[in-house]
Amino acid sequence: MGATTSAASGNGLDDEPAYRWPIPPPGGWTADDLDRIPGLPPHTELIDGSLVFRSRQSRVHMRCTRLLERSLLEQVPEHLDVDREFTIKLDRKNRPEPDILVIPVEADLGPDQTWLKPDDVLLAVEVVSPDSRERDREVKPRKYAQAGVPHFWRVEKDDDKGLPVVYVCELDPATKSYGLTGIFHDRLKVTVPFEIEIDLMAINRRRGGSEPA
Repeated sequence: MGATTSAASGNGLDDEPAYRWPIPPPGGWTADDLDRIPGLPPHTELIDGSLVFRSRQSRVHMRCTRLLERSLLEQVPEHLDVDREFTIKLDRKNRPEPDILVIPVEADLGPDQTWLKPDDVLLAVEVVSPDSRERDREVKPRKYAQAGVPHFWRVEKDDDKGLPVVYVCELDPATKSYGLTGIFHDRLKVTVPFEIEIDLMAINRRRGGSEPA
């Protein structure tokens, strides 16, 4: 990848320096490179040795992620914790960043930690965006399953209601692939990886139970 050009004349940005995109080494980037490459945008992921940049997130994506994070934090057992937008080093060439993760408390190694091992992830959740559909529906779940992450949720937007729909998957250890165990509209209720119940219709609800005007 080469350097970007400066902005077109007349928009007031002509004097901005061009950003020089990092040029991958032969064989592509490695998982450890994410901590060494200067100037990467926040939430950059590594998929098959290539850098993947996140687009601007929609309001529904932000609120869905917030709802799931709050609900899981309220219900998670004492020996587990919930992380948001934190990378998993699956292998040398793959370091994705799920929207939500459930992990054992002992997997938290302190404030300077930048990634988790797949063995430390009990549940990975991806909230699908228009630019990430293929990755979230196919690429990432396949890689999480091969790495042994036991539970995976894919969250999509119901175009009719604008509410989240959660596809709950569980790992088959024999085939290292996920099987769909349920599709949840309006309310999610499962018993694994622990007892969880989430009112999906509360996506816009503020603390205290009020809805935005």
